[in-house]
Amino acid sequence: MVSDNPISIISKDLIWKKFISNGELENRIILPQISDSWVRCSQIDLNPNDGKCLNVLEYSDVHMMLEKNQDIIDVAKPFMANIYEFFRNSGFIVVLSDENGYIMERFGDADVLTSAKHIHFVQGASWREEDVGTNAIAIGLKTGAPVQVSGAEHYCRKHHWWTCSAAPIYGYDGRIVALLDISGPAQAAYSHTLAMVAAAANAITMQIGIQQKNYELSLMNKRLSSIFNTMSDGVIFFDRLGKVREFNPIAQKILGKTGNILNGASVQTIFKGKNQLIQTLLNGKEAYADVEFFTDTEMGPSRCVISGETIFDKQGCINGGVIILRPMEKVHNLVNRFSGNYTTFKFSDIIGKSAQISEAIRQASLAAATSSNVILRGESGTGKEMFAQAIHCRSSRRNGPFIAVNCGAIPRELIGSELFGYEEGAFTGAKRGGRPGNFELASGGTLFLDEIGDMPLEQQVALLRVLQEKKVARLGGNKVIPIDVRVICATNKDLNRLAANGTFRQDLYYRLNVFTIEIPPLRDRRGDIEMLFRYFIEQIGSEQGCKYTVEAEVLECINCYDWPGNVRQVHNVVERACNLTEDQNISIACLPPEICCSPGRELPMKATHHENTGVCHYQEIKSEISDKECEEIKVLLAKERGNLSKVATTLGIARSTLYRKLKKYAIE
Repeated sequence: MVSDNPISIISKDLIWKKFISNGELENRIILPQISDSWVRCSQIDLNPNDGKCLNVLEYSDVHMMLEKNQDIIDVAKPFMANIYEFFRNSGFIVVLSDENGYIMERFGDADVLTSAKHIHFVQGASWREEDVGTNAIAIGLKTGAPVQVSGAEHYCRKHHWWTCSAAPIYGYDGRIVALLDISGPAQAAYSHTLAMVAAAANAITMQIGIQQKNYELSLMNKRLSSIFNTMSDGVIFFDRLGKVREFNPIAQKILGKTGNILNGASVQTIFKGKNQLIQTLLNGKEAYADVEFFTDTEMGPSRCVISGETIFDKQGCINGGVIILRPMEKVHNLVNRFSGNYTTFKFSDIIGKSAQISEAIRQASLAAATSSNVILRGESGTGKEMFAQAIHCRSSRRNGPFIAVNCGAIPRELIGSELFGYEEGAFTGAKRGGRPGNFELASGGTLFLDEIGDMPLEQQVALLRVLQEKKVARLGGNKVIPIDVRVICATNKDLNRLAANGTFRQDLYYRLNVFTIEIPPLRDRRGDIEMLFRYFIEQIGSEQGCKYTVEAEVLECINCYDWPGNVRQVHNVVERACNLTEDQNISIACLPPEICCSPGRELPMKATHHENTGVCHYQEIKSEISDKECEEIKVLLAKERGNLSKVATTLGIARSTLYRKLKKYAIE
C-alpha cells in the first residue's frame, strides 16, 4: 500500500513552498513532528534549497566511532543484511547511525549508494536536523519513536527525491544507542516499510539486551568461579544421585584426592565415615553444620569440620546438595583469636636492668630462636607467663596460637580432657560431638603449662607420650591426631628434687628440661624495685588521667621490703596506694603496714618526745598505723559492699590475712 497518493504529494509540495516563501504552515496535512522540525530549521536559517551534508567526520574520528559502537554494529549488521535482501534492486538502502545521528553502516545497491554520495549520505556524515534539515533519522533522535519522512516533508529540496523510515534502537539502560533507517525513492514510499524498520529495531534492541545479560552472567560466573577456586574452605556440589559434579582445589587438598577421582564419585563413598549425615542430605531431611570429620590421605590424616545443605528445585524436588569443608587449623585459629589465646607481652615489656633479670632475658631470647622445650622456674609473681609470652612472640611460631593452662587450677580428673580432648560419650557430662584438647588448639603455636609440678603422675605419662610421638588421641577415641606444638612449662618448685623424690617423672623432666631459665625474685634484684614501682604508678596514672608524686619516705620503705609476692605484689600495692591518696601524692600512709614495718627498717619517728624520757614513742606510731589500717579496711568494705575478695586484692593481702585483721580490729 502506497503511503501517499499523487494528490497528497502535490499538496505537501505546495505547503512546503508556502512555508519556505512566507512561513505559512498548514497542519492539516503535515504531521506535527514534521512541522515542528520545519520551524526549527527555519529558525536557524538552514538553506532549504540545499541538503548536502557538510558535517562529515575525519577518517580517524570515523574509526573511533566505529570502535566505540562495534558491539552494536555486530548485532545490527545481520538484521540489516536480511532487510536489504527484501529491497535488493529496488533503489533502497539500509542505514545504521549512532546516537548522535552519524552514519556508521550502509547496505544497498551500488548505483543507489553512488547516488547517495551526491548529498554526502555516506559513512561518518551527520544526518542531524541542524546539519541536513528534516529527515527520519533526525526526528527519530528527537522523539524517540519510529517515523517516516517522504518527499516534500523533507525541509531541504535535494531530499524531496527520497523517502526514509527510521526507528530508534535502545540499549540495556533505556537510552537510544543507534537508529535504523531505510531510504529509497520517494515514489516507492510504503507504510509497511516503517513497520518493518520498527520491528527490526525492536529485535536489535532485544538482542542487545540479551547480549548484555549474557555478558553480565559471564562476568558473574567468572567472579563466582574465582571466589570458588580461591576460597579457603573446600566446596563440593553433588547432584540428586549423590555424584560429585563440582569441587574446588582446597576440597581436593583436604580430601587428598585428585580431580579424576573426585569427579563423578559418590559422596557416600568419599565421606564413608559420615554416611548417615550424607544420607540425611540426600533424603533432604535436614542440613547440618560444623561436624568434625577425619579422613586418611597420602599426606597423612586430615581433619576438618563439614557442613552440608540440600538443594531443591522450583518444584521442591531434591536437585543435589553442597558440602563445605573447613580445615581444622582454620577453626582453631578462629577460636584462639576470639577466646583471647594470643600474646600481649614482649621482652621489651619486662621491667628491670639488674644483672639477674638481664641474664634471664638473655637466656630466654636464645631459647626463643629454637623450638626446644623450656622450663621457667621462679617464685609466684615473678612474671613467668610474661616470659613465656615473650619467648612465643620472638619465636617462629609468633603467628600461631599461645594457649596457657594452669595445671594446678584444674581438678586432677579433668586435666586429661583439658589437655588431650575427648570424644562424645567418653565420660559422664562429655559434650555432644566431643571437644578438642589444648594440644590440638595450640597446634602450630605454643602451649604454656603453668604449675607443671602439680600435674598428677598418671597425666604425666600421657604428656610424655604426646611430647615423644607428637601425636595425641582424645579420651574415648582411637583416632591419632598429629600435632605441632612447642611446650613451655613454669613452676615455683624444684622439679629435679621432685623427680628424685618420685613425685615427678624423671623421664618427663628430662624431656622438658632443655632450657631451664631461673627468673629471680624481686628481693634478689633490689635495684629494680623502685623502677617497677614508678613504672606501675605511671601506668595507672595514665589510665586514670592524672599524675602521681611519691614521697621519699615511700621509696625508702619499698626498697627495704622483701616483696614475697614479687612483681605482682608491687603492682597491687601501687594500685592500692593510688586509690587511697586524695591529692595524687603517695605518702607512707598509703602503704600497707607490713611494708612500713618491714624487718631491717625502723619505724618512722615523730618529732615529739616523752616529757620525762625524751625518747620517741614507737608504740604511739604503731597505734596510729593500726588506726589508719582499721579505717582503711572499713572504707574499702563500704566501697566494695562487703566483698572480701575485692578488699583483699586492693590491700594486696590474702583473704586469710584479711580475716585475721577483721578479728583484730573487731570489724563485723
